[in-house]
Amino acid sequence: MSIYQPHLSLSTKLMNTKRIHYLSGLFLAVFISLHLFNHFMSIFGAETHLAVMESLRLIYRNILVESLLLISVVIQIISGIKLIQKYKQVPVGFWDKLPIWTGFYLAAFLIIHVSAVFTGRLFLQLDTNFYFGAAGLNLFPYNLYFYPYYTLAIFSFFAHLACVHIKRMSFSVAGISPQKQAVGIIAFGFVLTVVIFYGQTNGFAGAYLPEKYATYLDTLKNSVLPK
Repeated sequence: MSIYQPHLSLSTKLMNTKRIHYLSGLFLAVFISLHLFNHFMSIFGAETHLAVMESLRLIYRNILVESLLLISVVIQIISGIKLIQKYKQVPVGFWDKLPIWTGFYLAAFLIIHVSAVFTGRLFLQLDTNFYFGAAGLNLFPYNLYFYPYYTLAIFSFFAHLACVHIKRMSFSVAGISPQKQAVGIIAFGFVLTVVIFYGQTNGFAGAYLPEKYATYLDTLKNSVLPK
């Protein structure tokens, strides 16, 4: 009995880590979905986006919810790293490697994005609203960075969901296999990305930015880069 106990313990720890990763990811996925819906509403104008944001903030700017979100981000990153380290089987297929690739990018994105939001709120004294996010997409040369930055983030989110879907979906729907369903989830993410960019940039014509939002990226650049 004692000979097999370490293996049972390791298996139990792995299952617990997977469960924690899944539950914290589910909580984050709900928030990110609401967040993306908010950005989608920008196709109806900045004012609509801001109105929806104010309604959603009643939920996620609650100190308890916001704390849980931050804790979930930390748990996702730590548990994700542990899962990669504990899995003995080397991923060989595309759908085995994809969650690792997207997981790494999502971890990096969440660290950068959360840091940027709190920098804006606490140090720049800016409301991190529509204009805060849209600045990077509407100002050259910053948009050369922010277009791929956000594109890869949204792709990674939906690709990660697609990988979970394949693992948990065991039957076809209307003749569509789980793998094709997963491809559809990723395709939806790409379409949503284009729609969000369309709304955030006023139909790619350039969105209006108040002065303090049009200059904050220059302020950050000048404070970081040596003159």
